[in-house]
Amino acid sequence: MKYGLIGKNINYSFSPYIHSLLGYDYGVMNIEREELAEFFDKKDFSGVNVTVPYKKEVIKYLDKVDETALRCGAVNTIINDNGVLTGYNTDFCGLNEALKRAGIILRGKNVIICGSGGAADAAKFSAEVSEAKSVKIVSRKGEINYENVYENTDTEVIIDATPVGTTPDFDEKILDLSKFPNLTGVFDLTYNPLKTALIKQAESLGLRSDNGLYMLVKQACTASELFKKASVSAEKCDFIYEKVKKSMTNIVLIGMPGCGKTTVGKKLAEITGREFFDVDEIIEKEEKTTIAEIFAKKGEKYFRAREKETVKRLSLLTGKVIATGGGSITDRENADYLSRNGVFVWIKRDLSLLCSDGRPLLSDDKEERERLFSERKPVYERTADIAVDNNLSLEAVAKVIAERF
Repeated sequence: MKYGLIGKNINYSFSPYIHSLLGYDYGVMNIEREELAEFFDKKDFSGVNVTVPYKKEVIKYLDKVDETALRCGAVNTIINDNGVLTGYNTDFCGLNEALKRAGIILRGKNVIICGSGGAADAAKFSAEVSEAKSVKIVSRKGEINYENVYENTDTEVIIDATPVGTTPDFDEKILDLSKFPNLTGVFDLTYNPLKTALIKQAESLGLRSDNGLYMLVKQACTASELFKKASVSAEKCDFIYEKVKKSMTNIVLIGMPGCGKTTVGKKLAEITGREFFDVDEIIEKEEKTTIAEIFAKKGEKYFRAREKETVKRLSLLTGKVIATGGGSITDRENADYLSRNGVFVWIKRDLSLLCSDGRPLLSDDKEERERLFSERKPVYERTADIAVDNNLSLEAVAKVIAERF
């Protein structure tokens, strides 16, 4: 492995994809703690990145450590220069740029950092360099912990450097933001899901916020400059970020029953090279019967419970096309789950063209259709990020959506 990432349980990493966009092969190596000494003794690499849980531990194997990494107390990039191993910290640069991009200012602010690992150390150094008014570290067993942290009512910025809220546990959040009356900004280093429960709450409170994806990309670009001894432009970094973000984002199709979500979704998946999932089709396959029969024999309440379980499961995925049932997002929890990694595309179609076959809630009666649509229209409007008319050809509709991704 010439370039790559070392850590533990890191097969999920997006780093290989990011570095491939920077123009070279990049591997992932899961290493146990007892294997670190042998790895660094062999020095069989030109450059590696280091992630959890070894950002602090690797320092003892290095010949030199860059000043920034020393002050951070953590190394996430190591260069092998003719057998001399030098450690750097590119998280610091990545975090600074990500905070700037999110409009989260640390200068003169009371900052709380959650976590005790290498990423938290980089965040602490960033806050100090930015001349924050105060910097407090929160940890489970620290002087400031998750029970007494709410006494710090003057907190203005929170940086979460813990894995809490990471997929598949995306219902969890490290703090209740509503208990900090002076809060203005929240940054969560987690990027899978794209919107953690913490970020969702920050958005609901109208706070400036962002996840760690731009930080991940920027630190990779900075590491690449060390690997290849060639600069990476800001434009290149932004391009890679947008590409990675789109590749992670689910395209979630919403709209009335019979509007063509499944048909459009399958074509869209074909065009974009994504996997396609249909909520109703999954339920029918697992129940070994049709949606109409489920309604008739077990009732709508049973179906909605199965629908919610299926939606939550699909929400954990990234980079897919997901077709929902016509009533799925009328349940706010379903919409919340799907929004964690998804962009909502409303498939609109003339009510007279809706196909009612096998759809228990879609009547052929014109007035009944209009009533159902009038109930659901505000939900579709509130939820949709994009709206597309499905009165064109299937190919044209799918292409219109694909152009956004």
